[in-house]
Amino acid sequence: MEAKTSGTGRLPAAFLTPGSSSFMDFLSEHQPELLPGRRTLPPVQGVIEAPHGTTIVAVTFPGGVVLAGDRRATMGNVIAQRDIEKVFPADEYSAVGIAGTAGLAVEMVKLFQLELEHFEKVEGAQLSLEGKANRLSTMIRSNLGMAMQGLAVVPLFAGYDVDREKGRIFSYDVTGGRSEEHGYAATGSGSIFARGAMKKLFRDDLSEAEATTLVVQALYDAADDDSATGGPDVARRIYPIVTVITEDGYRRLSEDESSDIARSVLERRLEQPDGPRASLL
Repeated sequence: MEAKTSGTGRLPAAFLTPGSSSFMDFLSEHQPELLPGRRTLPPVQGVIEAPHGTTIVAVTFPGGVVLAGDRRATMGNVIAQRDIEKVFPADEYSAVGIAGTAGLAVEMVKLFQLELEHFEKVEGAQLSLEGKANRLSTMIRSNLGMAMQGLAVVPLFAGYDVDREKGRIFSYDVTGGRSEEHGYAATGSGSIFARGAMKKLFRDDLSEAEATTLVVQALYDAADDDSATGGPDVARRIYPIVTVITEDGYRRLSEDESSDIARSVLERRLEQPDGPRASLL
């Protein structure tokens, strides 16, 4: 099925027939081989070497949620890329942070963005945040065959729930299992260290500025103990991607804003090499 309009000047009937508001359902019906989970990999010996994204963290605060990720991608024991982007807007009020096989993860995010846009155009309304989380769960489950061959994608989904008027975080496993996290969450190779930092510093009454500082500190802690996680790189001016989602929508911090937060964290660590003692000040 190709959208060729030459000759008759008309779109194929598939584009004009009423159907599901899900773009994935539409694609699986008319051209299923384009779906990532429908591809068949050739037989291989051992694990496929491909760039992997690592640590993603999220923290809620009154009025919204912060989602952030480091910039390093690894391939085995090699740094494959130092400035990869792992956090993307899903729509106006939500975002996805990717961990796992980088190429497949980015493709999944683009398909997820299209899925949400398609639903909004067909139905004339946005999916609820819960509905978005469920759609992403279905997409991850469709990648299970790839995951069993070592090409897993394990994202972190966060957004502002306009109905409940608060930020929410959803984590996933490779089978598409979904869990709502309360307060903070992390995924990726450095998640255990990042989660420990957030557990120490998290409060229910964090301000937006404190929440953005907290996620950078958590990523710094993860990079300190996990070689696959990249910390702030002042020499190359590579800093974590930090995004904030509130009732005003999705916003990505500028490089200058991320730089200022990273530098303040680094300066504080020079004074306290073992990390801040339950304080963001």
